[in-house]
Parts: sequence; C-alpha cells; structure tokens
Amino acid sequence: MAQTQIQAAREGRLTAEMERVAERENRDPEFVREQVADGQAVIPANVNHDALDAMVIGREFATKVNANIGNSETTSDLETELEKLHTAVHYGADTVMDLGTGSDLDEIREAHVEHSPVPLGTVPLYEAVKQAGSPEDITKDLLLEIVEKQAEQGVDYMTIHAGILAEHLPLTDGRKTGIVSRGGSIMAKWMEENGEQNPFYQVFPEICEIFAAHDVTFSLGDSLRPGCLADACDEAQYAELDTLGELTRVGWDHGVQVMVEGPGHVPMHKVAENVERQQEVCDGAPFYVLGPLVTDIAPGYDHITSAIGAAMAARAGAAMLCYVTPKEHLGLPEEEDVRDGLAAYRIAAHAGDVGNERPGARDWDDALSEARYEFDWREQFDLALDPDRARSFHDQTLPGDNYKEARFCSMCGAEFCSMRIDQDAREDGEMKAIEGKERTDLESSPAAEVNRPPVGTHESGELPPMADHDHTDPLEETGDD
Repeated sequence: MAQTQIQAAREGRLTAEMERVAERENRDPEFVREQVADGQAVIPANVNHDALDAMVIGREFATKVNANIGNSETTSDLETELEKLHTAVHYGADTVMDLGTGSDLDEIREAHVEHSPVPLGTVPLYEAVKQAGSPEDITKDLLLEIVEKQAEQGVDYMTIHAGILAEHLPLTDGRKTGIVSRGGSIMAKWMEENGEQNPFYQVFPEICEIFAAHDVTFSLGDSLRPGCLADACDEAQYAELDTLGELTRVGWDHGVQVMVEGPGHVPMHKVAENVERQQEVCDGAPFYVLGPLVTDIAPGYDHITSAIGAAMAARAGAAMLCYVTPKEHLGLPEEEDVRDGLAAYRIAAHAGDVGNERPGARDWDDALSEARYEFDWREQFDLALDPDRARSFHDQTLPGDNYKEARFCSMCGAEFCSMRIDQDAREDGEMKAIEGKERTDLESSPAAEVNRPPVGTHESGELPPMADHDHTDPLEETGDD
C-alpha cells in the first residue's frame, strides 16, 4: 500500500509532491519534508487525483486561499459545475471545495477530480443527509461508505465534523445565533434524536484507516464556530477546539495529514487569540479559517469585513483562508461575486505574507510601485492582482492608446499629478532622481508562486473553457460547511 505524505516524510523520504512544493514555494525540499513530518504542513494529494499540481498548506509557507463551489437542487448540470471550477482556479483559488447538495454528485465530483489542478475538498456529511433523507436517519455505516467512496474517487481532503460532542450542546444555549455550521447543526440534531455520541467521533479510527489508504487529508470541521461577534470565543467553541486537538493527534497516529478549521465571526482584538490558541491546542497543525468576519453590520460587503480578519489571521499564523463573497448571508454568488471574493482574499493572504516578511513577498508590491511611479501603465496593469479590472477602470475615462504613455490619470489630471510634479522637481532641482534606478526583477524573486503575478496560481489550460454565454449560474455559497 502506498504511503501517505506524512508517513514518507517521517521515514526521511522525499516524495515527488514534496519536490514540486519546494519548487513552487522556493524552499529547501528538506524543509518541506520536515514540516510535513511534524504535522506543521499538509500536502493534500489523493493518490487517485492524477491532474493535481501539488501544493502545501502550512504557516511557514505562503498563505493559501480556498473557494467553495457546488451545485444545488436548482443548479445541477455538469457543464455549469466545470465552469465554476474554471472560474475559481482562474481567479486564483489554491484549493476548491465541492459542497454540492443537488443531483449527479458522483458524476460532478469525478469530473472535478479529472480536471482540477488544485486540491479538491468535500463535506461527506452533505451526501449522507441526501442519501438518508433526514439527519437523524444517518447511520455510521453510511458515513463510512460515503467517505470511502469519495476517497476512491480522488478527493484530496474532507471536512469531518467529529469534534462536536453531545456534552457540548448545552454550552450553545446562551448564544445569539446558536449553531451556524451546517454540518454542526446536522450532527447536533442526530445526537438529540438518537441519544448517542457523534457518529463521526465514534468511527473516527475507521475513517483514519480509509484516509491512510488513499492519502486523504483531514480538515477537521469547526461545528461550533461563532456565527456572530457576540458568540466568539465562548465555552462551546473552545470546548470543541479541545476535541479537535485530540482528534489531530489520533489522525497523526494513523499516519494521516490533518488541518483544522477555524471560526467565522471574531472581533478584531480576538483574531490573533483564536489562531494562537488553535496552534497550541492542535500542536501546530495548519489552521484553515473562514474569514473571520470582524463586524456583523455589512451584509453585501462581507467579502470586505471578512478579508480584514483574514489578513489579521494570516499575519498571526493561519495557513489557509476560505473566501467569502459579497453574497455571504444573502444568496448564491454569481461569477462576479466569486471574482470579488477571491480578489479580497488574495489581497488578505498576500498582505499577511508581506507582514510576516516571507522571502520575496514584497517584491511584487515593489515592482508595481516602480511601474506606477514611472507611468508605465501597461506594466502596472500586467502586474495587478486582476489585470483586466485595473485596465478597465483606467480606460473608463482615458481609453485611448496615447493615455498609456501619459504622465497622469483621470483622478488628478496632468496639472495636479503628484508623481509628475515630484519627477519634474527632481529634474529641475537638486533632489536626487528616482527614475532610472534598478527595477525589481520578479523572475529572480525568492517569493513563492502565490506571491507573484499572474492572478491564477495554477496552470488551468487543462480545464474546459468557460462557456460563451451571457449568464453564469451561481456558485454555491457555503461558508457554513
């Protein structure tokens, strides 16, 4: 039987995936191996996912971003789901979670594995509810059957809601928003109706055996995460976190890679506390956070409220951020919402890496700043996180090619452009000229691939092209996995 990444790393063996990760992160392969061996990083890479371009998630590496996709009862065709995958990868998702709850789940999941160059995650509990008909009718055998099937199909990581226990449920009674995790609410209902302990917790060792056979990575679900600021850091959240720490160690004992999911709504002054506590309780296992949203007042703008917290979490040591779109709490996002959500989170991830002084991370910023000062508009567009958006905004008011050579934009105009005034003063006076200094060479930058342009971090040429039509069906907004 093939070894998992963590088993190989513990034995001192460098896998092809570790070598590829080292190349993408510009790190020593031996350092990658040590991080995986110690459980401080994961390389989600199911042995059955042939299209995968291996990547790493860990606090010592560039911060990663996940995008959620998936069908519903009203949007369930294969072509649309592959478009969603393409859109997510095109706009820079490092991983994609298929949280579908509609029809043809197996066909869609297998197509995603066939085409996706990024790791694919799932939440098997959703399919279990669909097959059982209601949460209380789920059986332990059904859970194991679905987990094994999805592992055989090539899923790289799965959210397993094993940390919410029967004794935790009374701790949620005083909350403003109760249990907001979809998976958490399903498990709570199952325990209430059946009078037993969480079935995922009961069969956790068996799940570990399945994961070890296919090298599936655990993403331990935070079923009791806060759904509003008032519930953040309460007894229920932290009681579950202690259980997640226990389960992390069980997974490691079985030779399985583990990352841990984190809270959704946290005030700014407690974001770092959440990251630091998780790192301590879970012995440094990678922390995968949704948001966190730092205020509850901005429906329609929650990609912003959450990106603020996401940047702070990345700075504090979170390894991967799950994006939030402007439609969070309101409805299913469309393509433009996905674009905005991924842009916000790529900014948060990059800002965290710059703040943590990752090698070369700021080179991208420096290169763009140099192009901006020199009025090299084309280079500035090419270096932008979203080149099409930057070019479009500029050309709304100054569309002509001649304006690509202009020493001003429409905000200040020629007369009041500060950079033009500064350059002229340096030419006419005694101030030392800035123009002509050696520009940052991104080709030789030590930064990881995610901290250099272009927007997408993976080659998506193998994906089917996005269909040429006027509408795009919505992506499933499921921050509540």
